[in-house]
Amino acid sequence: MAVPGGLRNVIGTVAGRRRSRVVVVGAHYDTKDLPGFVGANDGAAGVAVLTQLARTLRPRTIPSTVVFIAFDGEESPAGAEGEGFERTGLRGSKAAAPLYRGARAMILLDFVGERGLRIPREDFSDARLWRKLQAAARRVGVGKVFPSGTQGAILDDHVPFIRQGVPAIDLIDFDYRCFHKPCDDLSQISERSLDATGETVLELLPTL
Repeated sequence: MAVPGGLRNVIGTVAGRRRSRVVVVGAHYDTKDLPGFVGANDGAAGVAVLTQLARTLRPRTIPSTVVFIAFDGEESPAGAEGEGFERTGLRGSKAAAPLYRGARAMILLDFVGERGLRIPREDFSDARLWRKLQAAARRVGVGKVFPSGTQGAILDDHVPFIRQGVPAIDLIDFDYRCFHKPCDDLSQISERSLDATGETVLELLPTL
């Protein structure tokens, strides 16, 4: 899917028993334009979980069709920071959201790979959908990863979907010391955190 500015979203679909009933799972695959920046957690971790979910989920085994979207252009262009982020960033999700305004839910995977992962509900995230996520996490034995309480509102790729009326949640541990720093590399990544995220979302999807 073409995105303004010469960018491109990558989209894949796993059919549910009801093809017209859609859930979106997204992550951004672009990375920050900073010298030496890798983005192992800020970008790559979410895409890794998204890709494995798409490989694992079998057609027509859950009620909803799942649309997996790897967003391009989540990060703003170099030099466009601060107050200009919402205007210049989130380019892939802003292009995709109107096409899926009828979705039952949107699940965003962002900072989900760091060691000691703890993700309280982000303030923009739909409270009812978040409770379903927490219940799914408890069923697979990782409830402590999604504690009670909230973190502040974060402008992220779920926001354009919320503005289209789609219930959406952002899985993001924003208390991350390597945010937009060169240390955001594979040394920060935990297989246990990736697995906890993936198993939780896999458990959640059949309930949507």
